Amino acid sequence: MDRITLEPGKRGGRPCIRGLRITVYDVLSMLASGMTHQEILEDFPELTVEDIMAVLAYAADREHQVYSLRVN
Repeated sequence: MDRITLEPGKRGGRPCIRGLRITVYDVLSMLASGMTHQEILEDFPELTVEDIMAVLAYAADREHQVYSLRVN
């Protein structure tokens, strides 16, 4: 999870990848639209497969946290 960074002045404080201006939401949106990992990496060569996997792990963790709050 150290690949996901939060900086108040960058992209409105949204979670970004390694301090880049690419947000978790950006990558999730690309994946949801059907882009493959390879297509994302071709469009954003500064990203790595590990970055994409970190985005998915971050999203899964956030979903788990939200569910846990609702149950408790």
